[in-house]
Amino acid sequence: MKYLCLIYIEEKKLGAMTTDDYNAVVDECLTYEERLQKSGHFIAAQALQPIETATTLRLQNGKLSITDGPFAETKEQLAGFYLIDAKDLNEAIQVAAKIPPGRLGCVEVRPIKELTQS
Repeated sequence: MKYLCLIYIEEKKLGAMTTDDYNAVVDECLTYEERLQKSGHFIAAQALQPIETATTLRLQNGKLSITDGPFAETKEQLAGFYLIDAKDLNEAIQVAAKIPPGRLGCVEVRPIKELTQS
């Protein structure tokens, strides 16, 4: 089963990190990605640009509204994701618990809902 592991971090914390500390986390992420590839859990992973680069679209009553910024104001922002394959939620949690930037914020684990043509 596929699971999306969403990484939420306060961007202020990232901005306060030294270059060396930030690069160490990036290196950990790349190393963890290699481990996930070897174990067969890895599907995809990406970091996201800062929240100020976000654009939110709403289509209501046939009218498109475009706003700069995130969907909602929150303490922690979506910073990246890992898309993994795991046999069940317990295994997905075990994989997600080792995602390096998770220790800077939190990781939300959600099963993927496969859509089928009706």
